Amino acid sequence: MFYGHRSNIINLYLIKFAKWFNLIMPIVVLFYQDNGLNMQEIFWLKSIYSIAIVAMELPSGYFADVWGRKKTLLAGAILGAGGFAMYSFSHGFWAFAVAEIVLGLGHSFVSGADSAMLYDTLKASKQERTYIKQEGWITSAGNFAEAIAGVCGGLLATVSLRLPFYFQFGVAAIAIPAAILLREPKIHLHEKAPNFKSILQTVKQTFTHQYLRSALLISAFTGTASLTFAWFVQPFFQEAGLPLTLFGVMWTLLNLSVGVSSMFSYKVENRLGQRYALLTIILGLSIGYLLAAWKISLAGIAILFWFYLIRGIAHPILKDYINRYTQSEVRATILSVRNFVIRINFAIIGPLLGYLTDHFSLSSALLVTGISYAIVALISAIPLLREKR
Repeated sequence: MFYGHRSNIINLYLIKFAKWFNLIMPIVVLFYQDNGLNMQEIFWLKSIYSIAIVAMELPSGYFADVWGRKKTLLAGAILGAGGFAMYSFSHGFWAFAVAEIVLGLGHSFVSGADSAMLYDTLKASKQERTYIKQEGWITSAGNFAEAIAGVCGGLLATVSLRLPFYFQFGVAAIAIPAAILLREPKIHLHEKAPNFKSILQTVKQTFTHQYLRSALLISAFTGTASLTFAWFVQPFFQEAGLPLTLFGVMWTLLNLSVGVSSMFSYKVENRLGQRYALLTIILGLSIGYLLAAWKISLAGIAILFWFYLIRGIAHPILKDYINRYTQSEVRATILSVRNFVIRINFAIIGPLLGYLTDHFSLSSALLVTGISYAIVALISAIPLLREKR
């Protein structure tokens, strides 16, 4: 029995809280626009952030597997807090870009390592079958935190659009003591740490294992679609004519919907099974994009809730599919490959979608993204859809 089980889960909740209690997200597009940026420049900033993540994603997964999840999570917590400290006093595109690079590096150290720590903590206690439930509850807690932060960030922004950034630094710093208090599961400590060459070989082998490849790609493409949709929400609110005072409230409600559906994702998978759970996720998100493109109005905001409910179901289920086919000693690396693919995708398509939004329409950008996701997701999921479990 792993006696750090309970404390690890509590501290992972705190790390998730520090990451997801996002005071700036409901107003960040307005903040950028107030500093003279257009939508294409905003997407360029997010592409720079994604490139920073990509640059460190695989090395950070390797560090988590070799140094340990705890040290890697601590490094990510320090960089995350430092990035928001820099943002608090930055002005203009290039200053923001530097802060985005620091935040991207911090994100890469946390992504993958947190889920690997959770799975191995449960495995050390012989409770890995509860992973979907635990990942769902932690994801839910993160989204509830983001929901509450939406209201708080909106209220702070009424004083100053920069004020949320000051408070965000304090929130991000909570992850530092939480990471220090983590304990490495014995299952990971007793395994031989692979060298970096063998890690790269493992990544290569990932794409020859049809079920792991399928699980990784469908999770990555779904993650890209969710990330992209989040950056369309504020322009959707603006075009629909939602008053600025309600931005934080609506952002809160959207994230509450993700939190609720994440809590019950394990029940959805148990009830529907792998094939129909996958189809529900892919078709549900695709339809959300297409309906959002068709109905940009105050009434159309209901469509955003549909998308966010499906998004909440998707995250824990798809991560569990990756974990099923992954060995513990390279788990953080494989999960980092997933995040690597998400950020590569977003770095490529982000500026293109910003261009479509600026020069054509928001509807065009939503339509193109929705159709593209449906095609690549269905193709990627074919092996898992055919697998008999």
